[in-house]
Amino acid sequence: MPRPIQATIHNAALRHNHQSLRVAAPGARLWAIVKANAYGHGIERTFEGLRGADGFALLDLEEAQRVRDLGWRGPILLLEGVFEPRDLELCSRLQLWHVVHSDEQIDWLAMHKTHAPQRVFLKLNSGMNRLGFAPERYRAAYARLAALPQVDEISHMTHFSDADGDKGIEAQWAHFQRATEGLPGERSTCNSAATLRHGARAEVRGDWVRPGIAAYGASPDFPEHDAAHWGLRPAMTLSSRIIATNQVEAGATIGYGSIFTAEQSLRVGVVACGYADGYPRHAPTGTPVLVDGVRTRTLGRVSMDMIVVDLTPVPQAHPGSEVTLWGCGPNGAQLPIDEVAHACGTVGYELMCALALRVKVNVD
Repeated sequence: MPRPIQATIHNAALRHNHQSLRVAAPGARLWAIVKANAYGHGIERTFEGLRGADGFALLDLEEAQRVRDLGWRGPILLLEGVFEPRDLELCSRLQLWHVVHSDEQIDWLAMHKTHAPQRVFLKLNSGMNRLGFAPERYRAAYARLAALPQVDEISHMTHFSDADGDKGIEAQWAHFQRATEGLPGERSTCNSAATLRHGARAEVRGDWVRPGIAAYGASPDFPEHDAAHWGLRPAMTLSSRIIATNQVEAGATIGYGSIFTAEQSLRVGVVACGYADGYPRHAPTGTPVLVDGVRTRTLGRVSMDMIVVDLTPVPQAHPGSEVTLWGCGPNGAQLPIDEVAHACGTVGYELMCALALRVKVNVD
């Protein structure tokens, strides 16, 4: 039989999460964010769960082609825009909308020979300080785009850096309001955190919301709020099985570096999962895991192909017992990916995107 580790994608959860996000931002249209191969879930595997969205947003032309090949005929948005002038040719052929965040991209549009004008989203740098025009340069960039015959409709967007925390969105929102005041065109400002925390405000949610991580069932502001608080369900389960059990006596160590020493006699299980599968090597002792649906903890350092778990809370466990690394376990048990990520000092995004190619993936 194949090695027992596998990931399962839950399309019903994706549909449920999108519905929860629509409730949070009533009246706004919803982008399905499928960059990074749908946050590690797989564009083709998640398409059925996400196709109820109003559009798909992603990063590169290859991903856009894959979405078109699946039969999607609605809007597709390139979130970082084009990377060189010839990309505009494929934007025309695939009917892609694209973000404009630099003078160079406007220059490329001005030189582009097209029969059909293109839909663009002009990006404001309202304080994230990654991509976009500074507030004092935004209206000039808009004027340049509006004068081009290669450009059809111009929409406006920005990205909030602190929607998930106490700093909030107000300072950036004020920059966006001033920069776009009186300009025609649709607005898009809200990521997952802004959609869930501020989407009830009509002026903030605008015309399009762009929730990424929340669509896949993780909370954008964990640990303040967990996924259940926002009505979200996990879209990915990573599971495996125990392949051996051992009795470890007090004073014995476990794993590379002997970083865990047993304070008392322990029965432990060896799980077919390691950092070569995408499980984080830096996961410390105590990272939560489910065995047969019962919560327990990891012990010692994560190896390439194995981890060790404490079987004290689940004495009936044996080789073949089901292990849930994150997601949905047996008998309705759940282990939110946010809890695992938090224990590892990272975020659920990283764990999702790190799923290794060698892990078999099923669609539920």
